[in-house]
Amino acid sequence: MTAETTQPAAPAPGLNVQRLSTALGALVTGIDLAEDTTEATVRCLQDLFLEHQVLCIRGQSAVTPSRQLAFAAQWGEVSVHPYVPSIEGYPGLMKIHDPTPVTQRWHADTTHAPCPPALTMLLARVLPPLGGDTMWADAYGAYEQLSPGLRHTLDGLRAVHRGTELAGQAGLERDAVTQTHPVVRTHPLTGRKALFVNGDYTSHFEGWTIEESAPLLEYLYAQVARPELVYRHRWQVGDLVIWDNRCTQHAVVGDTGGAERVLHRVTIAGDRPR
Repeated sequence: MTAETTQPAAPAPGLNVQRLSTALGALVTGIDLAEDTTEATVRCLQDLFLEHQVLCIRGQSAVTPSRQLAFAAQWGEVSVHPYVPSIEGYPGLMKIHDPTPVTQRWHADTTHAPCPPALTMLLARVLPPLGGDTMWADAYGAYEQLSPGLRHTLDGLRAVHRGTELAGQAGLERDAVTQTHPVVRTHPLTGRKALFVNGDYTSHFEGWTIEESAPLLEYLYAQVARPELVYRHRWQVGDLVIWDNRCTQHAVVGDTGGAERVLHRVTIAGDRPR
């Protein structure tokens, strides 16, 4: 997916697209990624992705781990998480288990990295009978609906992002998982601005104390989580959901009751936020 793409690709034969909410998200059916990952198909999906921010491609249970990685590589460089291990034999493919406090907070993935992922792909393998939905929020809308005065203030701020406690448990020093990014980032392909602070990784504004930063950060987190900006996804086995890590945030609903929940995640390397 490159900035040189100027014309939308023609829809793949049999492909159907249905919007999932007024804010973001689209359901894609009529495609089998175990068989069809041609350049034309992938380009069509990439165009839909930029338009809708979140795509659910339904019915992909036949996609193997190798095939998921190969499909992901058509979108960019597969990244390997700095401290969460990959599935053995499949570098870059992570096994996501039951909801945790980290995944239940609104966040974008790995924003403590110098170049956080551009996008994430999550394939549902095993699901509980009930619960375990994932919610996505429109970070474009969260920024665009702020007052002009607050937008002007935020445009000049940067924030410090730090890895979670899992980084320390993996033996990484704090400096290795600490980065400073703009509070508002500009999407490299769409040119739109989005809020880029989140409750998992953002510590404070650069040049501010943690105590000074907390009230404004909490206000911004609340804007991202506004119901009218959120799409809530009820998973089906075989759902492959792709989301734009640069302009969305997500959170898992932790209501599985301890039932098994397994999803396979791949992230695609991004650029340094600007």
